[in-house]
Amino acid sequence: MVQSDLPLTRDLVLVGGGHAHALVLRKWGMDPLPGARLTVINPGPTAPYTGMLPGHIAGHYGRDELEIDLMRLCRHAGARLILGAVTGIDRAAREITVEGHGAVAYDVASIDIGITAKMDLPGFAQYAVGAKPLDVYAARWREFLAAVKAGEQPPEVAVIGGGVAGCELAMAMAFALRQAGVQPAVTVVEHGPQLSGMAPRTEAMLRRQMAKLGVALALDATVTRITDRQVILAGGPPIPAALCVGAAGAVPHGWLAQTDLPLHEGFIRVGADLGVVDDAALFAVGDCAHMEATPRPKAGVFAVRAAPVLHDNLRAALSGGARRAFKPQKHYLKLVSLGGKSAVAERNGLALGGALLWQWKDRIDRKFMDQLDDLPEMKGKALSVPTASGVEEALAGKPLCGGCGAKVGGAVLGDLLAKVQGPISGDVVTGAGDDAAVLRQPGGGFQVMSTDHLRGFIEDPALMTRIAAVHALGDVWAMGAKPQVALSSIIMPRMSPALQARTLREIAGAAQDVMAAAGAQIVGGHTTMGAELTIGFTVTGTRAEMPIGVGGAQPGDVLMLTRPIGSGVILAGHMAGSAPGRVVAKALGLMATPQAREAAILGAAHAMTDVTGFGLAGHVQAICRASGLAAELWGAAVPLYPGAQALSDRGVASSLLSVNQADAPVEAAGPVNPLFHDPQTAGGLLAALPKGAAEAAQARLEAAGLTGHIIGRLEAGAPSMRLR
Repeated sequence: MVQSDLPLTRDLVLVGGGHAHALVLRKWGMDPLPGARLTVINPGPTAPYTGMLPGHIAGHYGRDELEIDLMRLCRHAGARLILGAVTGIDRAAREITVEGHGAVAYDVASIDIGITAKMDLPGFAQYAVGAKPLDVYAARWREFLAAVKAGEQPPEVAVIGGGVAGCELAMAMAFALRQAGVQPAVTVVEHGPQLSGMAPRTEAMLRRQMAKLGVALALDATVTRITDRQVILAGGPPIPAALCVGAAGAVPHGWLAQTDLPLHEGFIRVGADLGVVDDAALFAVGDCAHMEATPRPKAGVFAVRAAPVLHDNLRAALSGGARRAFKPQKHYLKLVSLGGKSAVAERNGLALGGALLWQWKDRIDRKFMDQLDDLPEMKGKALSVPTASGVEEALAGKPLCGGCGAKVGGAVLGDLLAKVQGPISGDVVTGAGDDAAVLRQPGGGFQVMSTDHLRGFIEDPALMTRIAAVHALGDVWAMGAKPQVALSSIIMPRMSPALQARTLREIAGAAQDVMAAAGAQIVGGHTTMGAELTIGFTVTGTRAEMPIGVGGAQPGDVLMLTRPIGSGVILAGHMAGSAPGRVVAKALGLMATPQAREAAILGAAHAMTDVTGFGLAGHVQAICRASGLAAELWGAAVPLYPGAQALSDRGVASSLLSVNQADAPVEAAGPVNPLFHDPQTAGGLLAALPKGAAEAAQARLEAAGLTGHIIGRLEAGAPSMRLR
């Protein structure tokens, strides 16, 4: 995405990661509207592509091939991605409510949330899964198939609904179970006398293939309830079902009915321009929408065809331009997978089948996914020539990272402090060099004080704030202190007063949540506008006895780490557009999680610090130098963020990596994993404590649902590190 220096003045919010919104994101990234801030709200970092779902269920496509990476698309478009479920919309206030996040304001919004297949049947919610949302069903299927392969579940499946979707999924599941070496018992349950929603020739082809795969049909069947092992029918024998899938028609999301949106049978009424009826600020597209002028069946082809019109009309709504009409075709081609690599094509009542049609469908599906996956990686700005000597070396071919990857190197800071730091006196017990300064309290006890800020690495100011707050509190927790007060320091990109107020409301809410939960009060701060988002906090904490520092470790102590390493390379990959969305989302979620409970369990450590910008090796070195000890690190014991090693092996690295490697050398028989020097944001606590105490702490951490990894030991010797 090309960044604009113009102020942000309007908020565009896309609710849902449906196919139309995905295509809008791709096009937006190529030509963003200056002044518009784009937000996407979706329950997860990826969204499955409808066309490939049966192939994924059958085993022809892996999960990565099935899923649209919304995290990468949003990065490409310069959009923030809020992970959460929308539960309501206030059109008067122009606010969308997101579970676990709060209100998100909009000037213009679009809804593309698809449909569900949940059924109002006794036992369905407890024992069955709807075929839509697709991601929920796909995850449930993967779990079921693994259980069948392990002999933990019988291969018994019931699909409620004998339409195209139900039959297609039934054949895919039967095929996958056969490939797993078991005899499937799959039954399609249809309330009518024949399969629905298809031409007679198509039905005949599907019936023949279903029979070949051993898929049974229960026609004229009425389901009365579902149990954990059976589908109970009225007047008929029960159908065995260790897995029950609902695929009987399109059901609108329930929260829509709780709003004042104009609805038709639960679906959002839209006009020819895809705008919500009588609301100039709202749009809806895809299966969740009802096109009043040109009603069409619920099919993904219409969402894909609507995307260019939606994109143009969203820009028009934001800028005061003219909108254009969407004219959907009257007839469309149905391509139905038959379990294996064959398919049926139907159009205008005519049908053909065979392997060549599956290959054609495969090419269409892959072409669609390729356009959403083939996104340009972020490159550093081209250098103008000539430049001063040293510019290319300083850039090292990488754009500046965010988070702690933007930190100044430890050697530079150490040299500076050695020259300018004055003598410690008065109430100051320790100054720079530890995680926080330590002050003696007049009434007894001690106060610790530290400050931290983070250069923005995601577009979401609320999540950025949570991570920045956890990061800043890490210094207090590492010293065994109880958080006391906090001051905020906020730099926001240039924006209109309305967007300033919205942004600060989200930042303040997130900061209050984290700090209050930690026991700290926010007592003030400072806010300015600047080139980019930067969020920081000055925090204090109290402790009755002398706070834990980095200098108290003893020979024989082991090193315990509470969090994996690799966040730096993941953030670098995300900023470059090369990190998978699931990997990034998992890392961000852990980075935003406070570590108060871990700190309490490790409160008797001899020495402790939090692993941040100088990387694991840099912080182990700090303990070694301050304690006068040598360290042996056990490489295989060090936990890594999922996906971090793969990114590192591809050459992805933080802009601070080489500096960290030079500042904290590690002796090893072979190459040292770059992740040992990877700068961490909101990293884990690193504690030195006796082996017995460490094992006891590890057990307490595990009992609390937390983690603690013993990654090495300290021994007498000159301060140094070696890798075993």
